[in-house]
Amino acid sequence: MKLAWVIRYVPDAVATADFYARAFGLATRFAAGEDFIALETGATALAFCREGFVGGSEMGLDFTPTRPDAKPPGEEIAFEVEDVPAAHARALSAGGTEVLAPVEKPWGQVVSYLRDPNGALVELCTAIPAP
Repeated sequence: MKLAWVIRYVPDAVATADFYARAFGLATRFAAGEDFIALETGATALAFCREGFVGGSEMGLDFTPTRPDAKPPGEEIAFEVEDVPAAHARALSAGGTEVLAPVEKPWGQVVSYLRDPNGALVELCTAIPAP
């Protein structure tokens, strides 16, 4: 078994994928019109599916939507980068909202947090240093 997809249900899959392309430089791996867009992130794809497609008459899944004016769910999307301050600034200029400016943790990893335009938490971090 392997993790193939991480899929977020969002109001607008196209706008969300556009934010992630501008903020993090992710390219499209697969798109099914405006309903589903998967971005290239390595072995696992990060995908966005239009809420109405999965929660409407087509599939009828019930879920709590993520919104920027509500508390984020207890999960995050994490991207490992070499230069957290630069990646953080790029994400903010693309429309992200700062939660925590870049900071070095006691174990030597640099991390920052922001929320995407839908309200999902995104972590930017350097690799965890070898012991």
